[in-house]
Amino acid sequence: MIRPGYLTAHQTARVLDVQLDTVRQLVRRGQLARCGGSPRQPWYAVADVQALAARRRTLDAA
Repeated sequence: MIRPGYLTAHQTARVLDVQLDTVRQLVRRGQLARCGGSPRQPWYAVADVQALAARRRTLDAA
């Protein structure tokens, strides 16, 4: 069961409108941090995902 305030990798991919592999790449590049879960089922903080989504929208708009 996931705690409130966190998203699964699949939910994160949906919010960012990217593929699951892209979420893994964002973690490898240090643009997104895992905040719990397990190595196979990581969790990401909602605030971090929303901030990254906003940054990506800003870059896309520029």
